[in-house]
Amino acid sequence: MNESFPRFDTGRAHTLSACRAGLAALLVALPLAGFAPLAHADRADKDKPLNIEADNMTYDDLKQVNIFTGHVVATKGTIVIKADRVEVTQDPQGYQYATGTSSGGNLSYFRQKREGLDEYIEGTAVRIDYDGKQDLTTLTTNATVKRLQGLSTVMDQVHGSVITYDGQKDFYTAKAGKDVAGPGNPSGRVRAMLSPRNGGAAPLNGASATLAPSTTIQGVPNQ
Repeated sequence: MNESFPRFDTGRAHTLSACRAGLAALLVALPLAGFAPLAHADRADKDKPLNIEADNMTYDDLKQVNIFTGHVVATKGTIVIKADRVEVTQDPQGYQYATGTSSGGNLSYFRQKREGLDEYIEGTAVRIDYDGKQDLTTLTTNATVKRLQGLSTVMDQVHGSVITYDGQKDFYTAKAGKDVAGPGNPSGRVRAMLSPRNGGAAPLNGASATLAPSTTIQGVPNQ
């Protein structure tokens, strides 16, 4: 099942009941869900040069790929990717693509500033793929994406197996998976915390909500 949450707009008011209904659908009923934050990612990022620091670099001329290993830090405008290993390619049109992977107990890291706001999209996962042509970032395996006010206050957070972030449309999609299963969430469903948009944003505090199976399916009580 797929569902997209409506785009949040700072110029429009949303009722509390609508927010509760959307959150309930995400946490209880849906294995696949998406939601959109307020504005677009910094549009200038895709046109900025890609700068990389690493312990080692190799170039595969046959595959036309640069491979960086060891504490890799890649920056492209406001975009930051950190990983154990980063592979970089470029297509004939000049669009750049980067894949960051980490192993052991490490997770790869991603961050991008949102255009016109003091807000950032920040994420971690085992693998992070950045598509410079589409300004699309895909976080795979044990993925978490946060919307930050400044660089420290968490406003929204989504945890799932695979999360995609479209920087052009400023839209998320999250998928469930066994790699995020654990106590209280044995099937590895998508989990999220969303701050209310009415009355101003507030930081998220406290523990995650406890998941429980739905007692109804499409309005029909379970027998």
